Amino acid sequence: MGDKKKLVIVAILCLLITGIARAGHPLDPVDTSSPRATVTSFLALTEEAAQRYSEYRVSPSAETQEAMWQLTHTTERLFDLSQVAPAARPRVADRTFYLLWEVIARVELPDLAGIPGASGDRLDGDESSLPARWRVSGTGITIVRVEEGPRAGEFLFSSDTVQQAPRFYETTRDLPYLRPMPIENVYRSNQLLTGWLIPMRGVEALPDWANTPVFGQVLWKWFALALLFGLAFAAVIVVLRWVKRKPRDASLQSYLRYSIAPATISGSAIVVQFLAARQINVTGAATEMPEFVLEIANGIAGIWFIWLTARRIAEIVSPRTGAALRDVSLMRVVIQSVGIVAMLVVAFRVAHNLGIPVYGLVAGAGVGGLGIALAARSSLENFLGTLNLYADRPVRVGEFCRYGEDPSSGWLRIGTVEEIGLRSTRIRGIDRTITTIPNAEFSNMHIVNLAKRDRLMFSQTLALRYETTPDQLRLVLTRLREMLIAHPRVTMAPARVRASGFGAFSLNVDIRAYVDSTDWVSPNHGHRQGRGHGVRPSLTNLVPQPRFRAGS
Repeated sequence: MGDKKKLVIVAILCLLITGIARAGHPLDPVDTSSPRATVTSFLALTEEAAQRYSEYRVSPSAETQEAMWQLTHTTERLFDLSQVAPAARPRVADRTFYLLWEVIARVELPDLAGIPGASGDRLDGDESSLPARWRVSGTGITIVRVEEGPRAGEFLFSSDTVQQAPRFYETTRDLPYLRPMPIENVYRSNQLLTGWLIPMRGVEALPDWANTPVFGQVLWKWFALALLFGLAFAAVIVVLRWVKRKPRDASLQSYLRYSIAPATISGSAIVVQFLAARQINVTGAATEMPEFVLEIANGIAGIWFIWLTARRIAEIVSPRTGAALRDVSLMRVVIQSVGIVAMLVVAFRVAHNLGIPVYGLVAGAGVGGLGIALAARSSLENFLGTLNLYADRPVRVGEFCRYGEDPSSGWLRIGTVEEIGLRSTRIRGIDRTITTIPNAEFSNMHIVNLAKRDRLMFSQTLALRYETTPDQLRLVLTRLREMLIAHPRVTMAPARVRASGFGAFSLNVDIRAYVDSTDWVSPNHGHRQGRGHGVRPSLTNLVPQPRFRAGS
């Protein structure tokens, strides 16, 4: 133990003499202004990490562990992590730091004066004279100047060095240390390190096979991860089954009940990430796993919650506002559109944090974007059709209409509009069935809005026997005109009654009149279609039957 303390003291004195000790203020930035500054900052951080590790081993607690984690965010400033997923950058930086610590301690490092950079407080020449990249002699460890982005001009360990760090360590792990190390085999110590909830003495007392590294992580941690993920998955399944015991409805209680599911997913992910990263301390191939799981779970939970909330708002908007049915339909479409945009934003953010260059793909779509646009042409056409329907409003929700050309007799393409959605329109026909039509097709149809009529056309042809005399025919025409004129719901000006011609077996009399009503009750189906009030425009309602028999 005494020798170990001596090594620590000697290393610290060497750092102080060469002027590379870091300033004590926690807000002091890491100096990466030159290759020499980056190397000196790295060496200073190794000493600081050794000190905080020793404090944690002596007194494991949440505070001493948090001090070690704060150093992780500092070491992140030394590396070019542009090729690493944003969610995994802190963990990858922490792993790379310990790997390079081991490698640099085992290779020949030139004197600080031989590394391009500052001489005292001044550069060896102007800044442009510094090389764009500098490599540790005999190794692949490279420090490069960042050419663009918010860190342009800084010298960082290259992205290739970050990627190759595990291979460098495997190549040099059996070489002797060329400089004093405050912690023997620091990367191995990091593999065995656990959080303050898991005693280190218990971990070190495990059998050798349990602490055998497998893919960069000791074996018992793989079992602990499997158990942790299994328990989290089981908890989510139990909650989902409990939620689905009752069908979803429009009540607030149902909304809160179903919101428990995404909350459970997000909460389970937070617990898994805390235990895996902070307590188990995953390393090696599993380094990025906790952060990825947290990002994916939060993304799923966020999208699910937005979808539930959008549906809930769409369900309560009608009774809350008291608006007309057509306005409620438009508001629901707007709410659904906002919800879809919000879900896309969440999905893009999660994909970006996982390292998928979604923003670059969107910005430079090119031929790929054209292919996606062609693949989504149908959905885009239907959405534009929806906008056209709400802009032109040929028909609204709740209105009775006739649409398209019906090849069959009887005009089956007639019904009441029940919903105009983002992609399609649903119409309930006079036979009570639902017809779903894509909005791109529906907006291009000939639509006859029967609910927009200010009055109904009454059209009837009477068939009189050929034995009817001219006097009787004139009497029928006169009586019918009188009845139409006397009826309170018949508009006088267009009303007419006339003998129209000879049929195959009768004398035909045509009656044409407009009825002051917008309500049409089908005599065949006996239910109302459309809106308004009024009477059924049939002959028995409008015109009393003559009290004589034609031809008598």
